[in-house]
Amino acid sequence: MKKFEDLGLNKSILNTIKNLGFQNPTQIQELSIPFIVKGGDIIGESATGSGKTLAFGCSIVEHVVHKQGLQALVITPTRELAEQVKEELRRMSKDKYLKVIAVYGGVAIGPQIHGLVTADVVVATPGRLLDHLGRRTIDMSNIKILVMDEADRMFDMGFIDDVEEIIKTCPKKRQTLFFSATISSKIKNLANKYMHDPKNVSARRYVDPSKLKQVYCDIPRGLKISLLVHLLEKEKSGLVMVFCNTRKNADFVARSLKANGINAIAIHGGLTQNKRSRTLEMFNDAKVGVLVCTDVAARGLHIENVSHVYNYDIPKNPNDYVHRIGRTARVGEEGKVLNILCDIDYDNFARIQSEYRNFTIKRTEIPYLKRAVAIKVETRRGPRGSRGRGPRRHVYQSMRR
Repeated sequence: MKKFEDLGLNKSILNTIKNLGFQNPTQIQELSIPFIVKGGDIIGESATGSGKTLAFGCSIVEHVVHKQGLQALVITPTRELAEQVKEELRRMSKDKYLKVIAVYGGVAIGPQIHGLVTADVVVATPGRLLDHLGRRTIDMSNIKILVMDEADRMFDMGFIDDVEEIIKTCPKKRQTLFFSATISSKIKNLANKYMHDPKNVSARRYVDPSKLKQVYCDIPRGLKISLLVHLLEKEKSGLVMVFCNTRKNADFVARSLKANGINAIAIHGGLTQNKRSRTLEMFNDAKVGVLVCTDVAARGLHIENVSHVYNYDIPKNPNDYVHRIGRTARVGEEGKVLNILCDIDYDNFARIQSEYRNFTIKRTEIPYLKRAVAIKVETRRGPRGSRGRGPRRHVYQSMRR
């Protein structure tokens, strides 16, 4: 294994990496940094949490100069990832006093407009960045480095037209870095349009398959919560992530788990940014042991020490399954994935098995279950007013499943 000293980094960045506590480069860092620091374009394929931010951050820290306008732009698919990347870049660049700000929706735009005046580096989600471009509150004319993080997720979320519009506003003479968990033909086509002779690097084995146990239970729909409660009570685990396909299911599962005495909290796109940030902080600090989430939390976020991943719903997209299970069995640690199937999950599960034939997902027997308390979620209209029916509201009702 190479050391950071072997990757062509200058002494200042090496000191920064050492002070941040990093000992040896990850695979994606070892493969990409020598090309990145030389100014080349990169298409990097690497799993969530594999150290991509440090890899492209090396170029940003080395080439961006304080108080010379906006010179580096990082595009991310979610607000959480934007905040995470911003904080990592701030830590990396503190000795150069670079001003790094995050720009995303769901919060007031005024402070962002003020911050953009003096920003050296911007980490942004596509929608809010286009808003600033439309308002002419951001100057892209001096961009030296353009990074697209979690590029495949951009396609999944329908952002690609926005991303292309943003790329076209950047100077043609620049360094362009694409990072993605999977490199699809769509990403390759985008790279061919906007990158100059990019170097392809791949480091997909960040999750150790030999340490990842995958199982599934086939169970009647009405017993899903009872099985999940049983498993969470009986399995010896560290931090646990439970994945659902919808916001409503995530709320239902989290409330039902709490009703059964399990310390759980939900995160999804329907929460305010402050609420989402507090939730992640509580989970990372192990103040809450079970995080119930939609796929907004499956990608890009830095969450350590996850021992178990439960798929309460099986994802429609097989790629999302890979991203979910990638939260565990990392950096030599063991992990377990438990898939809870009922009749409505069969098609999705079959797609995963067909797409990833190398996965060994063994059936496990259903234990004797006590009926757990489930919190039924109903959506009702509020009282009629002078302008018609009131807003929708959720009603939660305790019941046995």
